[in-house]
Amino acid sequence: MSEVSAESEAIPSAWVLATRRPGKCALIGTDGQRVTFGELGEKVNRLSGALLGLGLAHGDTVASVQHNGITHFEVMLAATQAGLYAVPVSTHLTAPEASYIIKDSGAKVVIASADLAARLAPVIGELPEHLITVGGPVDGWTDYAELLATGDPGPLTGRTAGGVMLYTSGTSGRPKGVQRALWPVSPELAVSGILPLLQRFGFRSGAGVHLVCAPLYHSAPLTFSLNLLHMGHTVVIHGKFDAEAVAAAIAEHRVTSTHIVPTHVHRLLALPPGTRAGFDTSSLEIVLVAGAPFPVHEKKALLDWLGPVVWEYLAATEGVCSVVSPQEAIEHPGTVGRPTPGMVLLLDDDGNEVPPTAAGTIWFQTGLARFAYHGDPDKTARSVREDGFATVGDIGRLDGDGYLYLLDRRSDLIISGGVNVYPAEVEQWLLTHEAVADAAVIGLPDPDWGAAVTAVVELRDGVAASSELARALDEHCRDGLAGPKCPQRYEFRTVLPRTPTGKLLRRALRDEFTEAG
Repeated sequence: MSEVSAESEAIPSAWVLATRRPGKCALIGTDGQRVTFGELGEKVNRLSGALLGLGLAHGDTVASVQHNGITHFEVMLAATQAGLYAVPVSTHLTAPEASYIIKDSGAKVVIASADLAARLAPVIGELPEHLITVGGPVDGWTDYAELLATGDPGPLTGRTAGGVMLYTSGTSGRPKGVQRALWPVSPELAVSGILPLLQRFGFRSGAGVHLVCAPLYHSAPLTFSLNLLHMGHTVVIHGKFDAEAVAAAIAEHRVTSTHIVPTHVHRLLALPPGTRAGFDTSSLEIVLVAGAPFPVHEKKALLDWLGPVVWEYLAATEGVCSVVSPQEAIEHPGTVGRPTPGMVLLLDDDGNEVPPTAAGTIWFQTGLARFAYHGDPDKTARSVREDGFATVGDIGRLDGDGYLYLLDRRSDLIISGGVNVYPAEVEQWLLTHEAVADAAVIGLPDPDWGAAVTAVVELRDGVAASSELARALDEHCRDGLAGPKCPQRYEFRTVLPRTPTGKLLRRALRDEFTEAG
């Protein structure tokens, strides 16, 4: 049990539930292992004490380089009740890439899955002194169980709020840590700050089963699963996304909520109708979708399948812009929500507000959640204004009713013949063609147009690339898009480059074609 004040006991949290509802199932691991809140609380207390016993002090950092699993939650909960920063590190990075984040964050301890720890061998000399491995022995690393044995399962004294410092995906340039100041408050009070957002989606404390099926090093899957755990929901952990396994888990565990990205939706909808019909999804109450532009036709198809449970929102690691309910999505197709007045600004390149319906860079109010990019004051100054408004470079427009529509990232904008072309809009239209499984639209240098709109298409199984198909796709685009938006060139690929969280790596495609000439 943890030392929790009477005031904090009134606030839902996994630490409080460890004593209030110790027998309730908290986590179901990738191997089916079930852990109660009481068992989780004991492990978390041991780990918090062990980390402090290594000499870590308030504001120090622990890096977690782990596959999805129970231990990852233990690290997050231990750090955030001991006044430490926890830094999740992508499991897909090379050793030098992972080492960069570990060093940049100032981590004094690294806790890694055994296979990932072994992968870090080439850079072990660059890593901090305290290296802890989970799931098997690795030369130069201490076993996680040994570390836990040095901690006390009893109350942790001097509990204070820590934080999770997430790194941006690094789709352009080096990833940066999004760091928020640690407030001198109880961990429970710090956790309560996200409750209004969760309640806006309809989440309530108590009963609920949340399925996490995306990487926990990514902001949204971690944020929602960790905070729903604090609200008393059971969290079912999948190692990675698999459409049929997700549908089966929803039926087996009577899942009430999950968080997915549009790529996941695409794969779920690609399941044969008979397969989908074989799984009972009636337990679902809230399906959150974010992380990339969400094609309107696929959102409608998901709503038709699951019912009015699909919520979308526009956000980044840096903050939340807007939320759209299932009802609003039906009434305003394509919107990412109606921001609270005064919380979102659309500005031109000179910092002036754009007129209604015009495109502008989206700036959102961070309020008490103001952040800085760790170790990069210049990037912070470019991205965060003194009045608390911040941007990640998204471009959008507001309609006459105040609903926000996401157009694209400024870094992906194509200016062809003086016309702004937003790749996401073209990609969404291409996806409505029966032959297309995935699509990426990029701008390539062109002597006449400045940039030629180029479509790189992944075809559905059984469909062969051909010049005839390219002509058919061109006709399809001209049926639904203005002439300047239509691709001038079509290329076909077996698979398009996406991050494990579903983000399309247009930059990788641009680099490939540029290098090839």
